[in-house]
Amino acid sequence: MKFFIDTANLDQIREAQDLGILDGVTTNPSLMAKEGIKGRDAIFEHYKTICEMVDGPVSAEVLGTTFDEIVSEGKELAKIHEHIVVKVPMIKEGIKAIKWFTDNDIKTNCTLVFSAGQAILAAKAGATFVSPFLGRIDDSNWDGVQLIEEIVGIYNAQGYMTEVLAASIRTPLHIVRCAAAGADVCTCPLPSILGLLKHPLTDLGLQQFLKDAATMK
Repeated sequence: MKFFIDTANLDQIREAQDLGILDGVTTNPSLMAKEGIKGRDAIFEHYKTICEMVDGPVSAEVLGTTFDEIVSEGKELAKIHEHIVVKVPMIKEGIKAIKWFTDNDIKTNCTLVFSAGQAILAAKAGATFVSPFLGRIDDSNWDGVQLIEEIVGIYNAQGYMTEVLAASIRTPLHIVRCAAAGADVCTCPLPSILGLLKHPLTDLGLQQFLKDAATMK
């Protein structure tokens, strides 16, 4: 399973990169706004900086909702860098746009997916990635990881090439369960990734090793 970091913060991207496990980045307008990035030129320059930092896909989201708007924005985003993957919402016009992007060799990430039916449409249109939002599904008292399992099963059965990108990750346990469910990618905030490092027995064991080592000097 590949690890993407879900952020627009350059320091967090560097920290994940330093771990040696980072495969890509996902962003969205909310994450850009959180970093105070405003205006088309500034946003595009920020995407370019991220692409130059990371040797892997960088999802950049369109803001339009009509076919023409999505295609126009997506073409401009794709010009920024070869790592850019155009992030398209799961709506009718979005599916039409994903098919156009597929036919024109532009990679896409179909976002805001909450059902297996939506994931099937995205795969049929040729999306590079499909992003089920499992955390938000959990918020609605459903099991988001169960949806990941269902989509993975369907894609395997049908031979779809679209990668399942588990999004809206909230906890380290989400990451572990998504890996067990067969997700191709998980995208998560840095604290969730770092949370995988933690276990109280590791801390206790290290303390004991260091204590014993001190007696050997």
